[in-house]
Amino acid sequence: MAEKRDYYEVLGVGRNASADEIKKAYRKLAIKYHPDKNPGNKEAEEKFKEAAEAYSILSDPDKKAKYDQFGHAGVEGAGPDFSQGFGGFSDLFNDIFGSFGGGFSGGFSDFAGFGGGARGQRRERVYRGRDIRVRVKLTLEEIAAGVEKEVNIEKSVPCPDCGGRGAKDSSDIKTCPACNGTGQITRVTNSFRGQMVTYTTCQQCGGEGKIVSNPCPSCSGTGLVRKRETIKVKIPAGVEGGMQMTIQGEGHAAKNNGINGDLLVVIEEQEHPNFKRDGADLYYTKVISLTDAILGADVEVPCLDGTYKTRVEPGTQSGTIVKLRGKGLPVLNSYSKGDLYVKFAVWIPKKLNRHEKELVESMKDCEAFKPNPTKEEKSFFDKIKDLF
Repeated sequence: MAEKRDYYEVLGVGRNASADEIKKAYRKLAIKYHPDKNPGNKEAEEKFKEAAEAYSILSDPDKKAKYDQFGHAGVEGAGPDFSQGFGGFSDLFNDIFGSFGGGFSGGFSDFAGFGGGARGQRRERVYRGRDIRVRVKLTLEEIAAGVEKEVNIEKSVPCPDCGGRGAKDSSDIKTCPACNGTGQITRVTNSFRGQMVTYTTCQQCGGEGKIVSNPCPSCSGTGLVRKRETIKVKIPAGVEGGMQMTIQGEGHAAKNNGINGDLLVVIEEQEHPNFKRDGADLYYTKVISLTDAILGADVEVPCLDGTYKTRVEPGTQSGTIVKLRGKGLPVLNSYSKGDLYVKFAVWIPKKLNRHEKELVESMKDCEAFKPNPTKEEKSFFDKIKDLF
């Protein structure tokens, strides 16, 4: 299964984009890839669905907040349902296009020609810095309580000597003479079909539209230098191994004072010596003595927040499981907790002294020690027998 693309990347907007910018970006893609405009084009259909899913998450403040913090794991199953075609998405689609004056009551053909812009016009190019991905190891105790971790990273930051411009003096930054600051070269060729206009990136300025004549010696004209930083990351209770948190703007800086990348914190869960985890539930095996299993007893069970006393009922069989409600892990972004499941394993001694053997042998012929399973126990033994 292909990995989902970042929703911001799908819409072509930055993480700090406003709600209006997100809506405009989606509207442009919806027009371009709508099935009515691309009949039978499976690739366009998938791109339309992808854009629709991205907009449905990023246009909702609550879903957007969860996605910004935990990525796709935080909003799993929260996107639009296309299982019955595109009909279930009509409300969202109409909300986008119905906001135009005049409306589009005539159908998709009324706006299929939208989009596009004047070519050859110079738009200020905004760069985005690269993301930084780090891994943070957590114990189950830290996951249960939530924790703040310090992360040491090395990243690119704007050069303090030139302010990120690449030159100390603004007069050292000149308009590119080859493209007159547009960043692209326009070529017009004549053919029997008429004139053809092509646009290519200016090789002299690399598409920047500007040339630095006297680069800053501290950053060699890049506008960026390397710096080590310590970032404090607050990790909420209930996270799971493999989850990814996004700390906006704490990644690499971009040249020309563009948009910073993000710090991506990947959670690694350390193995616990006592517990096994399944979501918010924990599993623990408690070994009990033969006498406790026969007579019953109160035993202590370790929990993440201390110890808890539970009852071993008389006649407890090895493999019996009891549930301690609410003694598991917190559910992420919720006030509820999972449970702790305790499995009792009865310890059978391998070596006995002479006196102990005599005691056991004296009980050998007692009726109570002869196997006589109940209906429920028979069902259990039948299941065990089926395994072999």
